Amino acid sequence: MKTIRSLRLLIILAVLAAAAGILPAQVPNADPSLLTLDRIFNSRDFAAERFGPARWLKDGETYTALEASTAPGGGRDVVLYRADNGQRAILVPAGKLIPEAASEPLSIENYEWSADGTKLLVFTASKRVWRQNTRGDFWVLDRTGGRLRKLGRDFPASTLMFAKLSPDGKSAAYVESNDIYAEDIASGHVQRLTWDGSETVINGTGDWVYEEEFGLRDGFRWSPDGRSIAFWQFDTSGVPEFSLIDNTSALYPRVQTFKYPKAGEKNSACRVGVVSLAGGYPVWMKPGGDPRDSYIPVMEWAGDSTMLLFERLNRLQNTNDVMFGDAASGKTRVLFTDQDEAWVEAMNSFIWIEGGKSLLWISERDGWRRAYAVSRADGKLRPITAGGFDAVDLDLVDEKGGWLYFTASPEDATKRELYRCRLDGRGKAEPVNPAGPKGVHSYQFSPTGCWAFHTVSNLDTPPVIELVRLPKHEVIRPLAPNAVLRSKIEALKRTRAEFFRLDVGGGVQLDGWCIKPPDFDPAKKYPLFIQVYGEPAGQTVQDRWGGSGYLWHLMLAQKGYIVASFDNHGTPAPRGRAWRKSIYRQIGILASADQAAAAKAFLAARPYVDPARVGIWGWSGGGSMTLNALFRYPDLYAVGISVASVPNQRFYDSIYQERYMGLPGMNADGFRDGSPITFAKNLKGSLLIIHGTGDDNVHYQGFETLVNELVAQGKQFTMMSYPNRSHGIYEGPGTTMHLYNLMTDYLLAHLSPGPR
Repeated sequence: MKTIRSLRLLIILAVLAAAAGILPAQVPNADPSLLTLDRIFNSRDFAAERFGPARWLKDGETYTALEASTAPGGGRDVVLYRADNGQRAILVPAGKLIPEAASEPLSIENYEWSADGTKLLVFTASKRVWRQNTRGDFWVLDRTGGRLRKLGRDFPASTLMFAKLSPDGKSAAYVESNDIYAEDIASGHVQRLTWDGSETVINGTGDWVYEEEFGLRDGFRWSPDGRSIAFWQFDTSGVPEFSLIDNTSALYPRVQTFKYPKAGEKNSACRVGVVSLAGGYPVWMKPGGDPRDSYIPVMEWAGDSTMLLFERLNRLQNTNDVMFGDAASGKTRVLFTDQDEAWVEAMNSFIWIEGGKSLLWISERDGWRRAYAVSRADGKLRPITAGGFDAVDLDLVDEKGGWLYFTASPEDATKRELYRCRLDGRGKAEPVNPAGPKGVHSYQFSPTGCWAFHTVSNLDTPPVIELVRLPKHEVIRPLAPNAVLRSKIEALKRTRAEFFRLDVGGGVQLDGWCIKPPDFDPAKKYPLFIQVYGEPAGQTVQDRWGGSGYLWHLMLAQKGYIVASFDNHGTPAPRGRAWRKSIYRQIGILASADQAAAAKAFLAARPYVDPARVGIWGWSGGGSMTLNALFRYPDLYAVGISVASVPNQRFYDSIYQERYMGLPGMNADGFRDGSPITFAKNLKGSLLIIHGTGDDNVHYQGFETLVNELVAQGKQFTMMSYPNRSHGIYEGPGTTMHLYNLMTDYLLAHLSPGPR
């Protein structure tokens, strides 16, 4: 009788759920040990603690953070902390950030201090520009007099970009409508510095492809003396246009057109100039060559106000000239050149050491990512970090102590740890992390290097943020321990993620992880569901907290799937240059072969995996790899879910695709054979393809060409289009929930869960 009542209850719940429009995959479950889509994506059950944004102050001993205000009116206070003893003081109460005629404080999205700490620049009321919210309002609070004023008051609301205080804190500069302005904070006087901004000429920010592939959004720099500004300019005339069609926002379709250079097509003409606040025309740097067939991904002042330092990559991105530019004349000279037979990576920023006599640099010229000191006088390189392992990131220079702190993982490419070595290159690197939890460690250092905000997590363990004292890595106090979240994760019915290496033959071992069902029985056979990315822009096999993605995979494991992921050749793992660049000119070819070899090796080594039930899924490059897996190895994979893929590499942008594949005219076979659409005729398994029609990054055009090819080949498949959603497919109410319901239900229907 009890069983019958339980069955009736389940039926009633299902009927109620259907009436409410809830799909079966998200029926609520009160059991805290079990996951549902509703808990993962539609609640705050697994929300992490907030810390920051925090800013270290110039003294290196104090920092500020944002905390919810307890005063009437709400908002967030800017709070000052001493690192050594935790002494707390409200530096800027939220009440000081209430504009005239307003009743509530500004919502602080980001903030910046002037060098002397007397002025606070607040970013608020932001709007999205492609990937990020980079357009908004900026306000300056003068703490000496308590005056709060808005920058660019004569411009429309939420239209300023990248406002930055001058070195002396008396002025601010910003971009508006593709031109650069400077504003005197005391008087509000606005000075226009560039005059040619238009739909085709962009000053002070990046064009579409620079923003996407080089991360160049903030496109201007104050000189150290505050008398001039260096900036990027892009002439996009002649760059082919792409159009996005919005069919749902109005009675008639709306068309958004923007400049998008696809592989092999014309790029913007990019140049760097210096404009004086005293007036006059910009001085343009003269590096030589065709500005449409080279790139300037990074530019900074070279330690003083007379010279710029910038990187110039050729179009193939295999030669990087690091150049000085004279701010007064525009004359340039090459400091040194980094080259590679495949491609070279641009440095994100410039760090001067030895009193400005040397530049810190990372190069793979000897087969590993190593730190070098580049002489400012003659461009000669002196190695700092040892060979035989990769320096992933350069974190801190302690010139007083003579140390370079850097991120590395010599023994395990899935981890990230902090090391240090002597700046003179002598001796061996030594680990700084304690012998505590392994995983991915990251740091935000104080200017003196004595303190850092330390974050550590594992794939299945939420992050802990704490204040540490260096170099002994002494934990001073927790900042965001995430105790509640960690207890909720620990309460889940699960097995911990297992990391391993797979021997796929030929002396090659691939990193991987898997999550088994919580009631796993090795005597039975389970379906295998693989997450893939596989391209040079990302690494899926990393022991870092996986957030909602991990929770979704764990939910699938609770339903009876073994979920796994493998990193193939070409992923940005710290396994040496040869590992990363082996896929040059063959994106999608070697990687998909590695993925198939990994799946076969996993099946062979684990008899409890059912070879008839193997599925794979991925997003973006992972969506492309999913297509390549199903089309190239149709007898291995039974099911695939491909989200926001690039079926034809010719359709993707110039900077990314040419970096790894060369120009289409020089590698026609590679572009053809690396594109999944070429092999669509081989499809045997069940395929779900998903795309947002408003994806400005990976265009819906490619999705439609794949649909046409599958139809022409007589292949049955399932497709889902999300109107006006971008590459992340999250805009609009209910979108994320709908997407994961769709994928979960498709998987349950086409790759039966549970043991046999």
